[in-house]
Amino acid sequence: MIPLLQNFLGNAVKSFADKPAVVMAGKEFSFKKIDSESTNMAAYLQHAGIKRGDRIVILLGNTIDTIISFWAILKCGAVVIPVGMELKPDKISYILQDSSAAALVTTGAIVQENYSMLEQSSLRKIVISENDTKFNGDIYESIEVALETNSVIKSVHNISVDLAAIIYTSGSTGEPKGVMLTHDNMIAATNSLNAYLEYNYSDKVLCALPLSFDYGLYQMIMSISKGATLLLEKEFTWPIFLLKTITQQGATVLPAVPTMIMMLYEQNKKSKLDLSGIRAVTNTGAALTETNIEMTKILFPDSKIFSMYGLTECKRCTYLPPEDILKKPNSVGIAIPNTELWLVNDENKKITKPNEIGQLVIRGATVMKGYWNKPEKTAEKLKEGNFLGEKVLYTGDYCSLDEDGYLYFKGRMDHMIKSRGIKVSPKEVEDYISAMQEVQAVLVMGVPDDDYGEVLFVFVVLNDNERVDKEEVIKRCKQDLESYKVPEYVSFIDAMPKTPNGKFNVLKLKEQALIEIGLKTEVV
Repeated sequence: MIPLLQNFLGNAVKSFADKPAVVMAGKEFSFKKIDSESTNMAAYLQHAGIKRGDRIVILLGNTIDTIISFWAILKCGAVVIPVGMELKPDKISYILQDSSAAALVTTGAIVQENYSMLEQSSLRKIVISENDTKFNGDIYESIEVALETNSVIKSVHNISVDLAAIIYTSGSTGEPKGVMLTHDNMIAATNSLNAYLEYNYSDKVLCALPLSFDYGLYQMIMSISKGATLLLEKEFTWPIFLLKTITQQGATVLPAVPTMIMMLYEQNKKSKLDLSGIRAVTNTGAALTETNIEMTKILFPDSKIFSMYGLTECKRCTYLPPEDILKKPNSVGIAIPNTELWLVNDENKKITKPNEIGQLVIRGATVMKGYWNKPEKTAEKLKEGNFLGEKVLYTGDYCSLDEDGYLYFKGRMDHMIKSRGIKVSPKEVEDYISAMQEVQAVLVMGVPDDDYGEVLFVFVVLNDNERVDKEEVIKRCKQDLESYKVPEYVSFIDAMPKTPNGKFNVLKLKEQALIEIGLKTEVV
């Protein structure tokens, strides 16, 4: 059998046909139901003219229709493009145009909001996930009709090097880039993650992360691959509902980001629920601080904590074995199975001495095919490796390796702060300040300065009932950090604004910092 991503679903049906694959809003969806409905939808898409290699955008949020559409698109030989519900019309338009998408699966509300733009697009079909809004024209169809199509899928003869998905990066520093992932890439990533996280058929994986975010998407793929049950939530805005789902549904695995951990911790101080059923807590997207780790241990006393690090361009790079979480809390660990990594200096020479900072390079089967429609951007990231003809990923991340070969993330190359002519890693300063007992969360960024080029601006969220002033924070920094790492500004805020993926909203905080130092006028 040719190794294609959709085989995970086919194999699961053979072993777990009637077992719940997904539980959402009190409803259960078996592996057999997801398989049969995605087959029907695949046949519908083929009948609508979708061909092998066509791109189809899913813009639905965390719903069962997203999951069914994902597998349907793969089954008809097309390429999945999952995008987030938070996207503004200009970004939706850009992705549709850049990918030359043939079809869109979305909601009536999004069609209504983007009607003029969609009418002028190259889309051949728009499938709408509910019947409450009608639109004129052959281009529109309800998903109910697609799911009821009873027909045989035509053979499309895909092979494993064909594209399975294009995942667009956030584009926070420019236009979004479409990361091209083959079936080989995504199968390799799934198998590698399963090798150390050990998902199994008895697991119930609670996913409140967006399925448009690769961290969330792979929870669904990994669960399907092992016959586990996915407990799908629309979002993690309301921590009390997540806590109740954990206890009522018997969740065993919690993929989380630091903001989720903090929210659950604060809520459970009031709720006091028994969360000992969680066997594993995983994290990526933003690093866990020592405070986050302590919160996790209190919340989930019987869990293994997997701190991980990766990029969309290669899914995952490293994981920290749970037994090392207290010994090396600031490390992001060792290479995931079937992956190699090393660091290079500015002259592209491999760094061999421990604790020197360099750019991280990744070699392995998870490395992307490239950026869709962007050969120049691809050439910046994919470069010749150690063996003839291979390409390796130059991540654009500054890291260091300790004496034991454990990786430490220092910052993005484009996020490094150059103060007084010296490069400063925001992560290093964040780690220092977050270790203060009064501090719950911290974010460090650079702001312009006439004398030093850039200086450090720090946003701090304090723990409940804790008090410390900015002079004290700066004083402590001066005691232990080099002068160029000492912040010039400290701003206390009640909570860190977040993106839909749960990361700190750096762009919003950057604007606030510029306003506070008088370099930008606040819009009233």
